[in-house]
Amino acid sequence: MYGALDISTSGMVAQRTRMTAIAANIANANTLVDAQGNYSPYRRRAVMFAPGDPSAASQGGRSMGVHVAGVEIDGSPLVPKYEPTSPYADEDGYVMTPNINPIIEQINAMETARAYEANVVAAETTKTMMAQALRLLA
Repeated sequence: MYGALDISTSGMVAQRTRMTAIAANIANANTLVDAQGNYSPYRRRAVMFAPGDPSAASQGGRSMGVHVAGVEIDGSPLVPKYEPTSPYADEDGYVMTPNINPIIEQINAMETARAYEANVVAAETTKTMMAQALRLLA
């Protein structure tokens, strides 16, 4: 029965990582330079999930749940924005800006929050069922 708690916990950890990436995307929606001050527009990050939990203690536990397989940089094209006065503008006056759509990121954040909440509810329900089973045995 503890496997059910592990599954919910792995889901919460994965969704927390996804929410962190979404927050970074929103925070960097207008970032045009890197840490060294070079023109390098921020690119959207996306969290990739995979089945199973490699950190589980038992072999059976490793096949359950979910884990973060990686955080990938979105390869979609940067968004051109007409700003002829910008020092980063090309010869036509366009600056390439991050490939982040704040509306899509907000939708992803809402979906992530709901998935996290669903895992919390599943964990709480599992704990309640385990407590009831222990009461029946006592």
